[in-house]
Amino acid sequence: MELMIGLLVILTFVIIIVGVPIYISLILVGITSLGVLAVNTGTPFAAIVVPQSIFSGMGNLPLMAIPFFILAGELMNRAGITEKLVKFSMLLIGRVPGGLAHATVVSSMLFSGVTGAATATSSAMGGIMIPAMKKEGYKTEESTGIISQASTCGAIIPPSIIMVVYATSVGASVGAMFMGGIIPGIMLGIALMFVVFIRSKICNFPRRTETIPRSEILEIIIGGVLPLGMIVVVIGGIMGGIFTPTEAGAIAVAYGLLTGIVVTRALKVRDLWSILLEAANRVGPLLLIIACARIFSFGLTALQMPVIVNDLILSITTNPLVFLLLVNIFLLVIGMFLDGGASVIILAPILAPVAMSMDISLIHFGIVMVLNLSIATGTPPVGYCLFITSKIGGIPVEGAIRGSIPYLLSAIVVLMLITYFPFLITFIPTLMGLRV
Repeated sequence: MELMIGLLVILTFVIIIVGVPIYISLILVGITSLGVLAVNTGTPFAAIVVPQSIFSGMGNLPLMAIPFFILAGELMNRAGITEKLVKFSMLLIGRVPGGLAHATVVSSMLFSGVTGAATATSSAMGGIMIPAMKKEGYKTEESTGIISQASTCGAIIPPSIIMVVYATSVGASVGAMFMGGIIPGIMLGIALMFVVFIRSKICNFPRRTETIPRSEILEIIIGGVLPLGMIVVVIGGIMGGIFTPTEAGAIAVAYGLLTGIVVTRALKVRDLWSILLEAANRVGPLLLIIACARIFSFGLTALQMPVIVNDLILSITTNPLVFLLLVNIFLLVIGMFLDGGASVIILAPILAPVAMSMDISLIHFGIVMVLNLSIATGTPPVGYCLFITSKIGGIPVEGAIRGSIPYLLSAIVVLMLITYFPFLITFIPTLMGLRV
């Protein structure tokens, strides 16, 4: 049986890597698992499990937070907040050496808190900051490298789409995941800015000397505070127990509509249909993958895969520190070839029970997993953020890779810190009385 399960898992990754759509790969392996179960137990093929799993996978209430947050991010993006956040960041930190590079990191962090996705951050911020940095004298490799790594904040700074996926996959608290990502998200931003500081000394990054007219300062502050208000409302509401993460997503949509139509007036009613279509195009594939993953999980669980994996890992090591190191190496490699969301859907239900058996918090393990896989969005060969930023910068992806290496190393340092100092993750959730 162990050999058969191993072959099924290998088959899953092979057919995904060769280009078969992820949802089809999951449903094929899930149905194959049910067939193996029927043959080994001599029972009828459990065909009813397929529609039941798809329905339960799509009908999970916490998952409703995903379309809400994606729609809220799309509304705020169409409302022109990217430029406002860049100006706000420049006001805060733009006149220090390498000010534009620092402002890029800060803007990416702020924008990530609105969109919750690394690829959205890299495309939106890259479209503005890469041309601006090139014009100011930065090498294109440097600018693409900064943005491709700063975009990883999108998965770790709440509200994060991939955190919702993880939480619903393993039964963890979405609110606790959001709270657990606050300190690591700030650490990641500080680490990237530290590298910018060092690189500015080595490479003599340009320094802005012009001052912002006082007449524009208030307008810039208001323009920056408005989108950040959505983050405050969402996180504050969850921390205060006013509403659930799903309700917070609905509030975020209402905030985005109000800001875009009434306050900034950048959104028109006629724009809403295209915004809804764009959000649906982003949500649909993800929810379809989640639904088909339920069949995959059911089949492999029925074959006792979690128990077998648990026994296998415990036969290698019972030390949680060694286990976490092995998991980090494994996820960094897997993330180079597989989308982060798909990796979480496939691997979280398998690895999380092993972590729990070693007394590792589900929230701690989840944030480590999310950051690890978000770092992989900026690593070859399937680093979506690298491809996005290199295309915007007009350079080969190899150039973006070279520019990202110093920033990638700083992100890995943060990953190691939160891996072996779990209080950096659990402190805020515990303080708020949330289950970790």
